[in-house]
Amino acid sequence: MTRPLLFSLVLSLPVSGFEIASDCLQIIVGTAETWQSSHLTLSVYERTPGQSWQQTAGPWKGRCGKKGLAWGRGLHPKPSSSLIKAEGDWRSPAGVFSLGGVWGYGTSVKRRPGMKYRQITSRDLWVEDPTSPHYNRHLVLNREPLESWEKKAQMRQNDYPHSLKLFIAHNTEPKPVPRAGSSIFFHIWRSSGTRPTAGCTTLREINLRSLIAGLDPHKKPVYVLLPLQEYRRLKSAWDLP
Repeated sequence: MTRPLLFSLVLSLPVSGFEIASDCLQIIVGTAETWQSSHLTLSVYERTPGQSWQQTAGPWKGRCGKKGLAWGRGLHPKPSSSLIKAEGDWRSPAGVFSLGGVWGYGTSVKRRPGMKYRQITSRDLWVEDPTSPHYNRHLVLNREPLESWEKKAQMRQNDYPHSLKLFIAHNTEPKPVPRAGSSIFFHIWRSSGTRPTAGCTTLREINLRSLIAGLDPHKKPVYVLLPLQEYRRLKSAWDLP
Protein backbone atom coordinates (compact mmCIF):
# COMPACT_ATOMS: atom_id res chain seq x y z
CA MET A 1 0.00 0.00 0.00
CA THR A 2 1.25 3.46 -0.85
CA ARG A 3 0.24 6.92 0.16
CA PRO A 4 1.26 10.23 -1.40
CA LEU A 5 3.55 12.47 0.60
CA LEU A 6 1.36 14.76 2.67
CA PHE A 7 2.99 18.08 1.83
CA SER A 8 3.42 19.63 -1.59
CA LEU A 9 7.01 19.77 -2.81
CA VAL A 10 6.38 21.88 -5.90
CA LEU A 11 6.43 25.64 -5.60
CA SER A 12 3.54 27.26 -7.47
CA LEU A 13 4.06 29.94 -10.08
CA PRO A 14 1.01 31.20 -11.98
CA VAL A 15 1.51 32.07 -15.64
CA SER A 16 -0.63 33.95 -18.12
CA GLY A 17 0.30 34.30 -21.77
CA PHE A 18 3.98 33.91 -21.52
CA GLU A 19 6.79 35.79 -20.03
CA ILE A 20 8.45 35.23 -16.69
CA ALA A 21 5.80 36.26 -14.16
CA SER A 22 6.30 39.67 -12.56
CA ASP A 23 6.23 38.13 -9.08
CA CYS A 24 9.06 35.74 -9.94
CA LEU A 25 12.05 37.42 -8.30
CA GLN A 26 14.63 34.64 -8.58
CA ILE A 27 15.73 32.65 -11.60
CA ILE A 28 18.32 29.98 -12.37
CA VAL A 29 19.54 30.16 -15.96
CA GLY A 30 21.20 27.18 -17.62
CA THR A 31 22.52 27.50 -21.17
CA ALA A 32 24.07 24.89 -23.44
CA GLU A 33 26.02 25.70 -26.58
CA THR A 34 23.62 23.68 -28.79
CA TRP A 35 20.65 21.34 -28.55
CA GLN A 36 23.13 18.44 -28.66
CA SER A 37 25.51 19.67 -25.94
CA SER A 38 25.72 17.95 -22.56
CA HIS A 39 27.68 20.80 -20.95
CA LEU A 40 25.97 23.76 -19.25
CA THR A 41 26.72 27.12 -17.72
CA LEU A 42 24.51 27.93 -14.72
CA SER A 43 23.91 31.30 -13.06
CA VAL A 44 21.41 32.66 -10.54
CA TYR A 45 19.70 36.05 -10.88
CA GLU A 46 17.41 38.07 -8.63
CA ARG A 47 15.39 41.24 -8.96
CA THR A 48 13.18 43.47 -6.89
CA PRO A 49 9.69 44.19 -8.26
CA GLY A 50 9.86 46.42 -11.32
CA GLN A 51 13.65 46.30 -11.52
CA SER A 52 16.07 44.50 -13.83
CA TRP A 53 17.74 41.16 -13.10
CA GLN A 54 21.06 41.12 -11.22
CA GLN A 55 23.38 38.12 -11.09
CA THR A 56 23.80 36.79 -7.54
CA ALA A 57 25.62 33.46 -8.03
CA GLY A 58 27.60 31.59 -10.66
CA PRO A 59 28.59 31.09 -13.33
CA TRP A 60 28.98 27.40 -12.53
CA LYS A 61 29.76 24.50 -14.80
CA GLY A 62 27.09 21.82 -15.11
CA ARG A 63 26.13 18.73 -17.06
CA CYS A 64 22.86 17.74 -18.67
CA GLY A 65 21.54 14.89 -20.82
CA LYS A 66 23.96 12.73 -22.79
CA LYS A 67 22.13 13.61 -26.00
CA GLY A 68 21.56 17.25 -25.08
CA LEU A 69 18.20 19.00 -24.70
CA ALA A 70 14.62 18.65 -25.91
CA TRP A 71 11.57 20.78 -25.11
CA GLY A 72 10.00 19.77 -21.82
CA ARG A 73 6.59 20.30 -20.20
CA GLY A 74 6.77 23.28 -17.86
CA LEU A 75 5.54 26.85 -17.55
CA HIS A 76 6.46 27.86 -21.11
CA PRO A 77 4.09 27.55 -24.09
CA LYS A 78 3.82 24.18 -25.79
CA PRO A 79 6.44 24.20 -28.56
CA SER A 80 5.70 23.35 -32.17
CA SER A 81 9.13 21.71 -32.48
CA SER A 82 9.34 17.97 -33.03
CA LEU A 83 12.22 17.82 -30.55
CA ILE A 84 10.15 16.99 -27.47
CA LYS A 85 11.41 15.36 -24.27
CA ALA A 86 10.45 11.68 -23.93
CA GLU A 87 11.08 9.03 -21.30
CA GLY A 88 14.46 7.38 -21.77
CA ASP A 89 15.70 9.71 -24.53
CA TRP A 90 18.82 10.82 -22.61
CA ARG A 91 17.87 14.48 -23.06
CA SER A 92 17.27 17.16 -20.44
CA PRO A 93 14.00 19.09 -20.67
CA ALA A 94 14.40 22.62 -22.05
CA GLY A 95 12.07 25.46 -21.10
CA VAL A 96 10.94 27.19 -17.91
CA PHE A 97 10.14 25.14 -14.84
CA SER A 98 8.92 25.63 -11.30
CA LEU A 99 11.15 24.23 -8.59
CA GLY A 100 10.12 21.77 -5.94
CA GLY A 101 11.50 20.56 -2.66
CA VAL A 102 14.84 19.13 -1.71
CA TRP A 103 15.66 15.48 -1.02
CA GLY A 104 18.81 14.12 0.59
CA TYR A 105 20.45 11.50 2.75
CA GLY A 106 21.16 13.85 5.65
CA THR A 107 18.73 14.78 8.39
CA SER A 108 18.61 18.35 7.08
CA VAL A 109 20.27 20.81 4.70
CA LYS A 110 20.89 24.54 4.86
CA ARG A 111 17.90 26.24 3.21
CA ARG A 112 15.57 29.22 3.40
CA PRO A 113 12.27 29.14 5.34
CA GLY A 114 9.53 27.54 3.29
CA MET A 115 11.81 25.28 1.25
CA LYS A 116 10.64 21.71 1.91
CA TYR A 117 13.17 19.00 2.70
CA ARG A 118 12.66 15.25 2.79
CA GLN A 119 15.24 12.77 4.06
CA ILE A 120 15.33 9.84 1.64
CA THR A 121 14.54 6.46 3.18
CA SER A 122 14.16 2.96 1.77
CA ARG A 123 10.40 3.61 1.65
CA ASP A 124 10.65 6.62 -0.66
CA LEU A 125 9.67 5.91 -4.26
CA TRP A 126 9.77 7.94 -7.46
CA VAL A 127 7.78 6.19 -10.17
CA GLU A 128 9.30 6.24 -13.66
CA ASP A 129 7.05 3.56 -15.19
CA PRO A 130 4.88 5.44 -17.75
CA THR A 131 2.14 2.79 -17.48
CA SER A 132 1.71 3.42 -13.76
CA PRO A 133 -1.02 5.71 -12.38
CA HIS A 134 1.72 7.08 -10.11
CA TYR A 135 4.02 8.04 -13.02
CA ASN A 136 6.41 10.88 -12.13
CA ARG A 137 5.11 11.01 -8.57
CA HIS A 138 6.83 10.73 -5.21
CA LEU A 139 5.27 8.11 -2.96
CA VAL A 140 6.06 6.98 0.57
CA LEU A 141 5.32 3.40 1.59
CA ASN A 142 4.06 2.58 5.07
CA ARG A 143 6.30 -0.52 5.04
CA GLU A 144 9.46 -1.71 3.32
CA PRO A 145 9.16 -2.32 -0.45
CA LEU A 146 7.95 -5.81 -1.30
CA GLU A 147 6.51 -5.76 -4.79
CA SER A 148 8.83 -5.65 -7.79
CA TRP A 149 7.51 -2.28 -8.99
CA GLU A 150 8.12 -0.81 -5.55
CA LYS A 151 11.72 -1.98 -5.48
CA LYS A 152 12.30 -0.67 -8.99
CA ALA A 153 10.87 2.73 -8.03
CA GLN A 154 12.94 3.17 -4.86
CA MET A 155 14.79 6.48 -4.76
CA ARG A 156 18.50 5.79 -5.00
CA GLN A 157 20.28 4.69 -1.85
CA ASN A 158 24.00 4.95 -1.09
CA ASP A 159 24.78 6.82 -4.32
CA TYR A 160 26.78 9.99 -3.70
CA PRO A 161 25.52 11.97 -6.74
CA HIS A 162 21.96 11.43 -5.48
CA SER A 163 22.72 12.26 -1.86
CA LEU A 164 21.31 15.76 -2.41
CA LYS A 165 18.80 16.78 -5.06
CA LEU A 166 16.39 19.57 -5.94
CA PHE A 167 13.26 18.77 -7.94
CA ILE A 168 12.72 20.36 -11.34
CA ALA A 169 8.98 20.36 -12.07
CA HIS A 170 9.04 18.91 -15.58
CA ASN A 171 5.87 17.06 -16.66
CA THR A 172 3.92 17.63 -13.47
CA GLU A 173 0.92 19.89 -14.13
CA PRO A 174 -1.98 19.53 -14.47
CA LYS A 175 -0.89 15.89 -14.38
CA PRO A 176 2.04 13.93 -15.79
CA VAL A 177 1.75 12.86 -19.42
CA PRO A 178 2.80 9.22 -19.86
CA ARG A 179 6.22 8.83 -21.52
CA ALA A 180 6.90 12.59 -21.47
CA GLY A 181 9.74 12.20 -18.97
CA SER A 182 10.06 11.80 -15.23
CA SER A 183 12.30 12.20 -12.19
CA ILE A 184 14.16 15.34 -13.27
CA PHE A 185 16.36 16.93 -10.61
CA PHE A 186 19.35 19.07 -9.91
CA HIS A 187 21.85 16.77 -8.20
CA ILE A 188 25.58 16.33 -7.63
CA TRP A 189 27.52 15.56 -10.76
CA ARG A 190 29.07 12.16 -11.32
CA SER A 191 32.80 11.45 -11.73
CA SER A 192 33.75 15.09 -11.10
CA GLY A 193 31.64 16.25 -14.01
CA THR A 194 33.16 13.96 -16.62
CA ARG A 195 29.86 12.14 -17.21
CA PRO A 196 26.62 13.50 -18.68
CA THR A 197 23.20 12.58 -17.32
CA ALA A 198 20.07 10.76 -18.40
CA GLY A 199 18.11 14.03 -18.18
CA CYS A 200 18.90 15.75 -14.89
CA THR A 201 21.06 18.83 -14.38
CA THR A 202 24.19 18.16 -12.32
CA LEU A 203 26.86 20.35 -10.77
CA ARG A 204 29.52 20.34 -8.05
CA GLU A 205 28.26 19.58 -4.55
CA ILE A 206 29.52 22.91 -3.19
CA ASN A 207 27.61 24.76 -5.91
CA LEU A 208 24.45 22.70 -5.45
CA ARG A 209 24.50 23.41 -1.72
CA SER A 210 24.98 27.11 -2.42
CA LEU A 211 22.09 27.03 -4.89
CA ILE A 212 19.74 25.32 -2.44
CA ALA A 213 20.76 27.60 0.45
CA GLY A 214 20.01 30.70 -1.62
CA LEU A 215 16.65 29.76 -3.10
CA ASP A 216 13.75 31.61 -1.51
CA PRO A 217 10.32 30.02 -2.13
CA HIS A 218 8.69 33.39 -1.44
CA LYS A 219 10.48 34.76 -4.53
CA LYS A 220 8.86 32.05 -6.68
CA PRO A 221 12.08 30.85 -8.30
CA VAL A 222 12.15 29.13 -11.68
CA TYR A 223 14.70 27.24 -13.73
CA VAL A 224 15.27 28.25 -17.36
CA LEU A 225 17.23 25.75 -19.44
CA LEU A 226 17.84 26.54 -23.12
CA PRO A 227 20.41 26.27 -25.88
CA LEU A 228 22.26 29.57 -26.12
CA GLN A 229 20.72 30.51 -29.48
CA GLU A 230 17.18 29.91 -28.16
CA TYR A 231 17.98 31.87 -25.02
CA ARG A 232 19.09 34.87 -27.05
CA ARG A 233 16.02 34.61 -29.29
CA LEU A 234 13.59 34.46 -26.36
CA LYS A 235 15.38 36.72 -23.88
CA SER A 236 13.35 39.87 -24.53
CA ALA A 237 9.96 38.21 -25.08
CA TRP A 238 10.24 36.05 -21.99
CA ASP A 239 11.80 38.80 -19.82
CA LEU A 240 14.93 36.75 -19.12
CA PRO A 241 18.12 38.12 -17.53
